[in-house]
Order: sequence, then structure tokens, then C-alpha cells
Amino acid sequence: MLNRRSVLASGAVAAVPLMTPLSALAQARKDSVTLALVLEPPGLDPTAGAASSIAEITLYNIYETLTKINTDGSVSPLLAESWDVSPDLKTYTFKLRKNVKFQNGEPFNANAVKFSFDRAGGDKSTNKDKRTFAGLSTKVIDDTTVVLINSEIDPDLLFVLGQATSIIVEPKSAATNATKPVGTGPYKLDAWARGSSITLGAAPTFRQPSALKIKRATFRFIPDPAAQVAAMLAGDVDAFPRITPRSVAQFKSNPRFQVVISGSRAKTILAMNNARKPLDDVRVRRAIAAAIDRKAVIQGAADGLGAPIGSYYVPGAFGYIDTTGINPYDVEKARKLLAEAGVKTPLQLTMTLPPTPYARQGGEVITSELAKIGIVVKTQNVEWAQWLSGTYTNKNYDLSIVSHVEPFDLNNHTKPDYYWGYKSEKFNALYEKIQTAERPADRARLLGDAQRMLAEDVPSVYLYQPQWVTVASKNLRGLWKDMPVFVNDLSALSWA
Repeated sequence: MLNRRSVLASGAVAAVPLMTPLSALAQARKDSVTLALVLEPPGLDPTAGAASSIAEITLYNIYETLTKINTDGSVSPLLAESWDVSPDLKTYTFKLRKNVKFQNGEPFNANAVKFSFDRAGGDKSTNKDKRTFAGLSTKVIDDTTVVLINSEIDPDLLFVLGQATSIIVEPKSAATNATKPVGTGPYKLDAWARGSSITLGAAPTFRQPSALKIKRATFRFIPDPAAQVAAMLAGDVDAFPRITPRSVAQFKSNPRFQVVISGSRAKTILAMNNARKPLDDVRVRRAIAAAIDRKAVIQGAADGLGAPIGSYYVPGAFGYIDTTGINPYDVEKARKLLAEAGVKTPLQLTMTLPPTPYARQGGEVITSELAKIGIVVKTQNVEWAQWLSGTYTNKNYDLSIVSHVEPFDLNNHTKPDYYWGYKSEKFNALYEKIQTAERPADRARLLGDAQRMLAEDVPSVYLYQPQWVTVASKNLRGLWKDMPVFVNDLSALSWA
């Protein structure tokens, strides 16, 4: 477990020759950046919605957390200067940073931490990590000391406390954060042109204004792959995290750009509505899984930038086991399973696809493969807001393709109202054992059992662990090498 007690920061200022022309100096001090994203967030409160696009703009920029997740997945202090963990691994004592203000002028203190976590775990909470916060008891010792008592051992808690669901909010403004976000971060919302862009500017309340090399950042929303490439080539965009992977070759050969290929903890899946017939029959779900060649999907959806997975867990994660052999690609087996389930073909299903290129492109491959076993798929392309409301919230779908990007979200399978409609008391009991296991060896063994169970129950078809492509101007510095969480940390950026 990470238990860092302090963090040191250092900086250097380069001397500027006295005779440097003012025009050259102004050019060297470029302090704005334009980034592009595939998806526009539905709101700007990451505690109120599941869309990772919210955190892509707000986490560490507008809002801050007690801990900060780094590009290598390690955890360092942010609003907490240090912490101690009790021998039983359930009690965390945080010493908070002093002289921090929210963007509305209110002070950050232990009461704000308690309010934020009590709100996240409360009855009216829509936080997707509500279960975690419901198990936390928060005690205020003084303005700069807060104690968290966890009802169970969670070796990932310090990481979770650096995710967007763990932001510290200001009590008076929390209710309007979706449209008028208020945090302690280095940037504030300047403008939101719906359907087009969001602009952030340096927050005058930030405690270290001189540390910010970027004073203004604009996020543009460009879902179309061809438009993504055109915007970069035209110089309209300085950086495009998670750009279509089909652009890699032309940007690698262009000296104006840098290409960063990042690892992830994401899981790209074919989601299935387990509550609908005939998808409520495990034999049908297994048939669909057996009919899909994961390698073909990776090539078609991500230009080969991904690794096959057989369960809702990825290589590199603690306790990972390879389950790709449980439901291997086998068209004849798929046909037999459908026959055993009494399904008469052609079976017609609808696949609802969000605007991400990997979903649209992957949908073409999967539609073709399912046709081989008599499943006729009608694709329905929707905008992101429609997907969130219709598919995710109202569960109005048969099949869908989406990447789940949170590293520690196995517990989605324990949520009775989650959009998959998967319900298993056996899995719930197993997950409870995982959460209460004290020895790492026991936890790893139980995680392996959970992966095998999901591979056999097939709530979704587990396709691949994606790699993400970022294309940027060659002179932009501070881009994340890997992406354990979806973040665009503006305070780390600068121009060469």
C-alpha cells in the first residue's frame, strides 16, 4: 500500500538575456492551449454522473482531491499534505493543506472534506462510487485534520480518493456544480459553448499562481475521426488525447507532431442487456461471445492497439489471470449454444453505439461476425447524451460497445440497477470476500475467482484492453505517458 507522508516540489527559472527582443520573449511565454476531446461532458460535476468525459476536463483542473493519481498509477499528496494508516488498515488520518480556498472565496478545511464524503455516501447520492463512501465514517479533529474510518479493508482506497468521484466540494455551491463548478483547483470555468467547446482560465484564488505555465485552456469536442485529423493538421488543436488510432501513421511521419501511445486500465466491452430475452439466457450470451474474434475487433476498432481480455479485468492489474480461454472464438460452438437455448434464427437484435470511433468501427466488425451464427444486428448510432440517458440510465438497448475506464470497478456487477441488468448473489458474496480479505494472497486468489465467474456468466462480452493515442504539437510538454485514469492535467503542461 502506498503511504507517502510528504512530497517535495522544486522549480527552476531560466535566465533571459537582457537584449532578448520583446517579441521573442512574448512568443517564448505562450500560455494558452487548445485540446480536443471526442465526447462533450453532460455536466461538470463528476459526483453526479458516470461519464468519464466530466473528469477529463474537471479533475485536478477545477476540482481537487485529497490524493493525486500520477501517470504511473502511484499516489501522491494533493489537498492532503500527508497521512497515516492504522495497523488494521481501516483508519486513515489526513493532515490537510493550509491556506487553500475554493474559487468562491470560502476556505477549504476538514469540514469541507466531511461534507463531501458524507454527501457522496448519502441516501440521495448519485455518485458511482457511493458504496465506497457509504462505508466511510468521517471525523473532524480540527480544521486541518480529518480521520476516515473504513468499514472494510480497501488497499486501493488512497487511489480511489484521487479519482473524480472523490472531489472535495464547497458546501454552499455543491448543488450547482454541474453548470457552475466550484473547486480548489488551479482553473475555473470561463465559458461553455454547448456542442462546441469549454474554456478554463487560471483561478485567482489558486494558492500557487506562479506554478501555472498555462493560463487559459480550451477544450473542443470533435467526435468525427476525419474531422479530428483535419483539426490537428490545420493547427486548430494543440493536443488531441485519445484521437482515432487510424491517424497514427501520418502523424508519426510528420515532424510537427509528437505521438504518445499510452497504456490504460480500461475495458472495452460489448455490453448486453441481461434483463431482456433471450439475453437473459447465459447460453445465448456465451454464444455471442464465442462468435466474436477479439483480435479482429481490436484490428477493426483500434487498429491493433489493444490486448484481448476474457473478463472485466486487465493485464497489469493486481490479481489478474488470463481468462480468454474460457470463451474462445468458436463459431460452431456458438451455433450449438443458440440451438441449445431454443433460439430460432435469424435472431434480430439492436446495437446502440455512442459516437466514439472505436464503438462505431467495432460495431461494424461485430455485426459481421454475429451474422455468421444467424444473429441479425441493426446498428443505431446515437449521440453521447442520448447514450447516457437511453442506454445507461433507462436501459433501452440490446447490445452496445463502450470502454469502462475506471481501474477498480468490479463492484459494478454488484449494483442491482446497473445498466447490464446482471444479478448474481453468488458474485455479490464473492465480492464481499474480496473487500474483507486481509492478506494480499487471499485477495489475489478471490479476484481470480471473480474473473473466472464473470467469464463464465458473460454479463458482457469482454473484448480488449485499449491503448490510447495522443497526438500533440511537438513543443507541448507535460503530456501523460500512461493513463491509469482519464485526466488532462493542465497544470503539468507547458510550451517548450
